[in-house]
Amino acid sequence: MANEMSIEEFIARQGDFEKNRRLMYPLFRALMSLISHVEVEGLHNVPRDGVTSLMINHVSFLDPLVVTASIPFRHTISLSKAENFRIPLMSWLLAKWGNYPINRGEYDRKALLQTIALMKSGQLLLMAPEGTRRAEGLQPGKDGLAYVATKADAVIVPTAICGGEDWKDRIKRLRRAYAKVVFGRPFRFRTDGQKRIPRPELAQMINEAMFQLAITIPDEYAHLRGHYSDVDNATTHRLEFV
Repeated sequence: MANEMSIEEFIARQGDFEKNRRLMYPLFRALMSLISHVEVEGLHNVPRDGVTSLMINHVSFLDPLVVTASIPFRHTISLSKAENFRIPLMSWLLAKWGNYPINRGEYDRKALLQTIALMKSGQLLLMAPEGTRRAEGLQPGKDGLAYVATKADAVIVPTAICGGEDWKDRIKRLRRAYAKVVFGRPFRFRTDGQKRIPRPELAQMINEAMFQLAITIPDEYAHLRGHYSDVDNATTHRLEFV
């Protein structure tokens, strides 16, 4: 399992995981099409290769699933809370895909280093900078994403997921869940050659990145912008669009 491997072993196993993903993805996409209807915009903003992270707002359980199913040309890898790796079937699926655990509520050094190593190896990482689901709208982002992205020189794609908050009620009524996924304008963080970014600067980076995520959320779902609702306050001093 991913949590039992060293970081070096986990990176070395990516070829095996990719074989699993190629086998699992068509079945996964077919299942997602059966239980959900997903509208996708801005898919051209997702690089087809290279060091990349999708920065998502996290509203429902389905969010990582619908984003993964929305990209036909690359496979996403996600951090998943450690508790999910103690649920038998879910643990098996997560491990086969090559997702890996993070201990929420504490500084998880291994998960951070694993993320940096995966990014540097050219994988597509899916990350939720708020750290947990926030159905009431965006809350202040944590600077972990800025830290790993600057270490790996990653391209960040703000990815808005909207309309999926009522997926449980829809499925209970035997209706397909619905979600809209919008991939926004990609950028890198500007480091100006600094190898070690001070915490206040990381905080500025993630604040500017969160505003880009808020801007990516369509106006009809403006309530999901939450803490970043006043997009006129957005600045881009530490961002470089690509």
